[in-house]
Amino acid sequence: MCAIAGIIGLAGEEPVLSKMLATMSRRGPDESGIQRARGATLLHARLTVIDPDGGRQPMSLEMAGERYTLIYNGELYNTQPLRRELEALGHRFTGHSDTEVVLHAYAQWKQGCVERFNGIFAFAVWEESAQRLFFARDRIGVKPLFYMLHQGGLLFASEIKTILAYPTVRAELDEEGAAQILLMGPGRVPGSGVFRGVREVEPGWYGSYALGKLHLSRYWRLTDREHREDFPETAAHVRALVTDAILRQTVSDVPIGTFLSGGLDSSLITAICAREMAERGTVLPTFSVDYADNDKYFVPNKFQPNSDGYYIRRMQEAVPTEHHLCVLTAQELVDEVENATYARDLPGMADVDFSLLAFCRQIKRHVTVALSGECADEIFGGYPWYRDPEVRERDGFPWAQNTAERLALMQPELRWKLDGAAFVREHYEKTCRESDILPGTPPLERRMKQMVNLNFRWFMQTLLDRKDRMSMFSGLEVRVPFCDYRIAEYLYGVPWEFKDYGGKEKGLLRYAMEGILPQEVLWRKKSPYPKTFDPEYLRLVSDRLRALLAQKDAPLFALVSRQAAEHILEAEPVWPWYGQLMRRPQTIAYLLQINAWMTHYEVNPV
Repeated sequence: MCAIAGIIGLAGEEPVLSKMLATMSRRGPDESGIQRARGATLLHARLTVIDPDGGRQPMSLEMAGERYTLIYNGELYNTQPLRRELEALGHRFTGHSDTEVVLHAYAQWKQGCVERFNGIFAFAVWEESAQRLFFARDRIGVKPLFYMLHQGGLLFASEIKTILAYPTVRAELDEEGAAQILLMGPGRVPGSGVFRGVREVEPGWYGSYALGKLHLSRYWRLTDREHREDFPETAAHVRALVTDAILRQTVSDVPIGTFLSGGLDSSLITAICAREMAERGTVLPTFSVDYADNDKYFVPNKFQPNSDGYYIRRMQEAVPTEHHLCVLTAQELVDEVENATYARDLPGMADVDFSLLAFCRQIKRHVTVALSGECADEIFGGYPWYRDPEVRERDGFPWAQNTAERLALMQPELRWKLDGAAFVREHYEKTCRESDILPGTPPLERRMKQMVNLNFRWFMQTLLDRKDRMSMFSGLEVRVPFCDYRIAEYLYGVPWEFKDYGGKEKGLLRYAMEGILPQEVLWRKKSPYPKTFDPEYLRLVSDRLRALLAQKDAPLFALVSRQAAEHILEAEPVWPWYGQLMRRPQTIAYLLQINAWMTHYEVNPV
């Protein structure tokens, strides 16, 4: 994995390039490169995973009178078959990196190459003779790619901070950006970078830029189709897809490990990877996170019915691995407020981000690549709101049923300028309308497909942002096998009745993977990423918010009402702020992140 950036049709003096590269160094700590060409400057910072010598970037190729230069962030999981196909067409390779395959594939098939890729990627290719930039992002949106049309040119980068490093770009926040922070955050509108003028290439899209004109096209989306397999056939299909996706992602020239929470998804990945590593004669490193005194303070609830420790121990007994446990204190979480905000370039998921950032730092000491279980819940229907009829039938984003409370948090002047409820409703309804659903689909099945698309386009992207930014901040590459687009395509057409097998969340996945895990792990009730229940954490974040309230000019209060912030210190909200985990302590921490974000980037509300 890496960081990429480009300056098209704009000046790029040496001090500017150095400043931009400095923002990329955490994603790419191993080496960096700059390629100047007529009309373009391309920057790359590399985290070396495959072919250390043959994968250096920017990488160029001359073919049929054109010179192509590539910068690429990602991993292809079908490199070898693509390489063989290209070799049969006359291409010759000097190394074994997927970077070289991406470059040759683009030279051969142009934009059609992306439909042949199975992987996670964001890349750009400069065609020097044509004076044209091509760029693309993977189908699911695992790897980020932001851009900005600026002063007659184009800036693009893996992270927003790199664009903001360009000297004439200002960190401005308009009313729509403020609405996203307060009414949707830490989620954001698909394609938006929240900062004024900053956009994101959406998952499954590619684009081009030439002669000052930008063109964007969609090449992939979730598409409904008639499902003709019975339940046993479907389960066998799922087992084959999931197993193949996991095994494809064990390819690496550097040490590899897995996250292990004791939940279904990470345990499946761990069991399959451990077996594969054993066949290679190595032991798989695994990693879990917990909190100091968690046994003392953990409180079972609807969303988190039990803690993970017992199930992690059961996996250790069943699967031979080299296990590492990271235990964090409340103070260590609070110490990451600013780092996590800078890593994401936006306010995030509070201590869920803080803990992951600290956790990834520990993992990086042992491995460079780790596999994680994100996105199974969106695809297989694992979240509580998939199976709660009350929430499922209510209009609005199911993970944020609190628009009125969020509106009450806004500064009155800002609240009066926009119809916040309409803003949220319009984006919700637009996503529902865009869901691809076959004619004649029964009402429940129709609603479940809308739910999948809502989660896929919104909630899952927030989690992928979190995992990418928190891991890459420490130069750790995290792969997500359940984001294999073949799994998403297939499962979208599978009836809800199959997914809900046995009335159990992800029942189909559990049934399909029988025999791989201990039964009590395989059929364990879903529990989300662990959060702390330590009252010391609430005290620490509350003290920090009180300190902000005592300041006359804290940036937070350009957006947030002081009175509403004071109320949050005392009252537990009816609904979580976002998802399952963000209750009062996390909502307070989110406000701290907003203030840290506005301070660090000198955000100017306009």
